[in-house]
Amino acid sequence: MSDLAAFLRAWAKDPLGIAAVAPSGPSLARLITAEITPDMAPVIELGPGTGVFTKALLERGLQQSDLVLVENEADFARLLETRFPQARILRGDAARVRRHRALFGGELAGATISGLPILSMNAGQQMKIMAGCFGLMRPGGRFYQFSYSPVCPIRRPVLERLGLEARRLSSTLRNLPPAAVYEISRVDE
Repeated sequence: MSDLAAFLRAWAKDPLGIAAVAPSGPSLARLITAEITPDMAPVIELGPGTGVFTKALLERGLQQSDLVLVENEADFARLLETRFPQARILRGDAARVRRHRALFGGELAGATISGLPILSMNAGQQMKIMAGCFGLMRPGGRFYQFSYSPVCPIRRPVLERLGLEARRLSSTLRNLPPAAVYEISRVDE
């Protein structure tokens, strides 16, 4: 099954859960992974879908075993298991990622890449995801989120309550639709 066919099938089952009209393109994948280096391993990826960002992470020098992929959609999770057999794949809700701390073997992640439709989530969901991921990242850890919106997709009250700040890194017109990438970090780091 092609990536587009897998994506459209998942979208038809849950349009709000997928919340995009097409899989992310290579331009966005390069942009969202541009600051990731192998010394940041392990790296968490939320909502990897068909693995476009995952492939870009591997091109940046990470190994499959450096990746923890969190995917809620069953067909995507099976596809990821086939494509990236050495990655740690969690099938489930990204808001519950912190419950899987044992998968990290006591090591904290250096970064999180998110392909989630976080802009469409309520503040409570955003809070759980951000708190969970920052709870699994070491000091200096960064959270990278893309958005089709011209503003940061994480609500300001969520950022403030968790002591986080957002910085728009860049955007690409070579994606359908065009997208921007934001870096979220702890205020004191």
